[in-house]
Amino acid sequence: MSALEQAITASFAAREPDRPALSPLRALGRRQLSGIEVFAQSVATTAPAASMVILPITMLSHERLLGGLLTVFAATIVVSLIAFCVSQFTRRFSSSGGLYSFVTKGSGSRGALTVGAAMLCKYCASGALTLYFGGHAVRTVLREVGIPTGGVAGALAIHVVLALGILACLVRGVRFAATAILVVELCSLIFITALLLLPDNRPVIVEPSGSPNGLLLVALGAMFALAGFESATFFGPEAKRPLVTVTRTVLLTPIICGALFTFSAWAVWSGRGGVLLGAYQHGTSTGIDAWLVIALNLGLSCSWLASAMASSNAASRLVYTMGIENVVPHRFARVHRTFRTPHVALCVILGGSTVISSTFVALSGSVVLDDVRLLARAALIVGYAVVAIAAVVFLRRIGELTATVVLAGVLACGAGCAVLGNLVVTAGIEQNVTMVVMLGVLALSGFCWHAYLYRRSPRALAAVGVFDSAESSDVLPGFAAYGENARGAVALVKSPWTDAR
Repeated sequence: MSALEQAITASFAAREPDRPALSPLRALGRRQLSGIEVFAQSVATTAPAASMVILPITMLSHERLLGGLLTVFAATIVVSLIAFCVSQFTRRFSSSGGLYSFVTKGSGSRGALTVGAAMLCKYCASGALTLYFGGHAVRTVLREVGIPTGGVAGALAIHVVLALGILACLVRGVRFAATAILVVELCSLIFITALLLLPDNRPVIVEPSGSPNGLLLVALGAMFALAGFESATFFGPEAKRPLVTVTRTVLLTPIICGALFTFSAWAVWSGRGGVLLGAYQHGTSTGIDAWLVIALNLGLSCSWLASAMASSNAASRLVYTMGIENVVPHRFARVHRTFRTPHVALCVILGGSTVISSTFVALSGSVVLDDVRLLARAALIVGYAVVAIAAVVFLRRIGELTATVVLAGVLACGAGCAVLGNLVVTAGIEQNVTMVVMLGVLALSGFCWHAYLYRRSPRALAAVGVFDSAESSDVLPGFAAYGENARGAVALVKSPWTDAR
């Protein structure tokens, strides 16, 4: 009798456990997202169509064409190395906490809280920024077709309507919107690529920034544009094949998006892109057809708003995981009974992003927008640097460390720390007190959060690191042993797979 036949025979004689083993993340709805839907979430977060326009403008405004091209290429390599470090976790674990949960395996709860604070800062700021730019593109389209936007009050109303629409889509569930987002993004990418390939001698009029730190800002912009691949990790428990699907998405997204961004940088360096950048910055005032301006801004608005949706979606999973652990109030772990989405976390995250973006509108952008943008980029680098080191420490502890992972982790962390250190020094030299204070708060947030939980809720601190786990229905009866875990829940404690390990 084969092993399979023995297992089937034993399953008929086995008695069901009194308390079945259940995944702590089952409320979200396990094993429902396909590989395409997970990929759509990851790509949407990066907003590749919009970034293919913004990065060349950054290069031109700082007068760094060849240097900017090489910097974008280098940023692609660095972010790909970080993605490789993240994949060391995704091929072994699945959690709705993403990087925050993964870091507990290598850096403990203090490192996890630091990454959690950094990722919350990054996603909330990213959601606010993309909502602001998406609303600006929508207002541009309305003006071009002759519909008045009503000044500041009208702009605020448009932002609120867009935010409510995004919230309705997210509460309803990301599945029905994921494929549509990917199709719209692909159409926008094809349109922008075609404009970049057009030979055009039209001069590109870009106001110079006058900043002596052009390459630093291009590097930060490129890394932030490539950020978003990690958003796929927050949907591991909801993916049909999490360990395979999420790992492939994490590895492929920065490579694909990096190739697109490098292409757009090359196109501008080689003298192309006059029509595209002119239509984006100056509209029809330079003689460009109105239909082209409308089409471009429609594509960009879809790209921006898809990124706002994806960023809010990822942040809601992070807050939901923290709610399960009681690191934040448990009410954030509530899930909609019908749609199985963390609606409380979604409302809070998207509400905060809407308030921030509305502030940008009321102040007409101003220096506040630039500071928030720099803070989001710094938070991203902090999270990436910690997770790169955590991957090395984790693999060393389990005896699976390789020279490739060490090299990737050291290079990724070193490059991130160099960029972050340069940003801190620059902020100090320019006497940007607000930026220095925000960076200091970000650096100390994880330590302060850890100290607070240590004194007020040590049980919550011990619970950091919730992962998806096998349920009784996932294995044949009699094929595994169950027992209580550290949280008092029934979990699989012994099986042929654990014996093999």
